[in-house]
Order: sequence, then structure tokens, then C-alpha cells
Amino acid sequence: MKIRFARPEDAAGIAQVHVDSWKTTYKGIVADAYLDRLSVEEHWNRWEKRLKHPEPGEGVMVAENERGQVCGFLDYGVDRETGRVHEAELYAVYLLQSEQRKGIGSEMFRQMLEELRTAGYRSLMVWVLEQNPAVHFYRKVGSEEFERKEIRIGEETFTEIALRWNDIARLTI
Repeated sequence: MKIRFARPEDAAGIAQVHVDSWKTTYKGIVADAYLDRLSVEEHWNRWEKRLKHPEPGEGVMVAENERGQVCGFLDYGVDRETGRVHEAELYAVYLLQSEQRKGIGSEMFRQMLEELRTAGYRSLMVWVLEQNPAVHFYRKVGSEEFERKEIRIGEETFTEIALRWNDIARLTI
């Protein structure tokens, strides 16, 4: 397994992981009709643009399997709600279902933390659907809930939880 920063040519692989992960992670949570409409091509265009024109302080990491295929990704940057330079946000982290529970997500998280510390970030937060199994991981590694909000996905309303690590200098994974 190799973890590295994403390049524009990774957009297709990231898009595939993004869509496939949504379909497995949110099956039984989000309506099947919504999940069935997710488009790899649409995500591909967004990811290609994101990777070609990154914002300052943001990064996208990918995990490659032994065949060199993207099997996971992690996206982070400045906290979008506050915009404070030293407060980071984990925007997204997804792994193909076949690659979960192998420590890949934890290793991407660990490498992201090193990048954030080097860049001078002090805290980290993530918004996550209340029903997402990742909530357990984030809580296990010391996050604290500080906010909730309702969001719309398709025709349904869900609760999203904001979790925070106030001092990433002391955070170990």
C-alpha cells in the first residue's frame, strides 16, 4: 500500500472511490434512488478541477493498492466554517469497502496530521453524518462533539455532527 499526494491524473480513480464508497457506506441510510443517481463522471470533473487548482493550505492524499490503483482518498484544508488559518477541516475520507479495516484510513489520517502540524495548524474538525460508522473511529481517537446541524441529501434530512480535536500536537493515531 502506498499513500501519496494526489495528482490531476488521479481524478478518475478518486471519483470512482468516492461514488463506490458512498454506495456502500450509506446503503440503508440514504435512499437507494439517491445513491443510484451518483455519477462517477460528475465527480471526476469536480475532482479534476480540484486537483488542477488547489486552494492554499488544502491537500488531497490517495492510497494506492499493489496494482497502482487508487483505493482510497483523504481531502483536507482550512476549516470552511471559520476560515481561520490555523484550524483545519477533514473534508472527506473514503476507502473502497474491500480495503477497509486494514489500517489504510488510519495511516492516511496519521500522514495528514503530520502535514497539518508542519503547516502550522493547531486544531482539526470534521463534519460526519450521525449514522456514518466512521463516527466511532473519530471518537475513539479523542474527538469531541461540538455542534450538530440538519442537512439535506436528496429528499431526506439527516443530522451531521461536528467533531473536533482542539490540539493536534498531542493527537496520536
